Amino acid sequence: MKEILIAGAFALLVSLLGTRGLIKILAKKGYGQIIRDDGPSSHHTKRGTPTMGGIILIAAALMGYLLAHLLMQKPFTISAILVLGLVISLGLLGFADDWLKVSRQKSLGLTGKQKLFGQAIVASVFALLGVRFADSLSLTPISYYLSGVRDTALYLGPIITIIWVAFMVLSASNGVNLTDGLDGLATGASVMTFLSFVLIGVWEFGQGCAVTPGIGCYQVRDPLDLAVLAAAFAGSCTGFLWWNASPAKIFMGDTGSLALGGALAGLAATLRVELLLIPLGGLFVIITMSVVIQTLYFKLSGGKRVFKMAPLQHHFELLGWGEVIIVIRFWIIAGLSVALGLGLFYTQWIVK
Repeated sequence: MKEILIAGAFALLVSLLGTRGLIKILAKKGYGQIIRDDGPSSHHTKRGTPTMGGIILIAAALMGYLLAHLLMQKPFTISAILVLGLVISLGLLGFADDWLKVSRQKSLGLTGKQKLFGQAIVASVFALLGVRFADSLSLTPISYYLSGVRDTALYLGPIITIIWVAFMVLSASNGVNLTDGLDGLATGASVMTFLSFVLIGVWEFGQGCAVTPGIGCYQVRDPLDLAVLAAAFAGSCTGFLWWNASPAKIFMGDTGSLALGGALAGLAATLRVELLLIPLGGLFVIITMSVVIQTLYFKLSGGKRVFKMAPLQHHFELLGWGEVIIVIRFWIIAGLSVALGLGLFYTQWIVK
């Protein structure tokens, strides 16, 4: 369990100190945020704020995870390595998008189709590799069975599993990206969700069939190491939040948002709690659905809108709510969503 504390604490320290240095570097080079002209007018004051902060988010989490293993002399697991590979790959895709924006000094980077295609390729490779590498108990990082709070009896098979996991990654990755519209909003919500994965991983390890065999034990590969990785991401996001909270000194950009969404989906898939990601990431789901509803209604109604602007946080901005008020209230929603998800997870255990 010490690995969890080491990973979280060191990632927090690296992120807290490293973000300050990154802000100076990005500001010196002029790599500032480009603001859309059709966004809320209050956001124009944020033009030029350093972006691509996702670089330090990924680096701090990776360093925290690595240091915990080196100090405790624990072997790396394939499950965590695959999730890290997913995160780094999506981070590189997001970096390409951010780089095109700052280099062109326009709010247009990769096209929507290009980003979706890149995400789909990365997610599919993650899923394809995830159903391989069986251990001595024949457990692979990702199961062929659909999981809720654990694996269900619904067998998906190889092709559907890859499609399903890819859909999860795309949904979570873009969900965090859409939520990252106000200072600290996505970062704070991510901290809560990552902490929930720490608790889930520790519980699954303690009640795992390899440790506590019996009816209702968990058959999950590498749950404790995945908890270590989740702690590293929680610490990394917490340190970054110090600088990303309003008024933000740096933004994570697509480099961070795509990577964090991938981390959430990757952890949910490898911990066998795929459907539980819906309540655990409830805020991301709500904000994503606001965009879906707005888009569909706009097309079906011939130009009418449900919200003043989507994603949902901008709707409340146009209603006159202050940015800090919106962020705090949305954090409350994120916290309640995490509590609901953990409640469902624990309830399943006590009534099994």
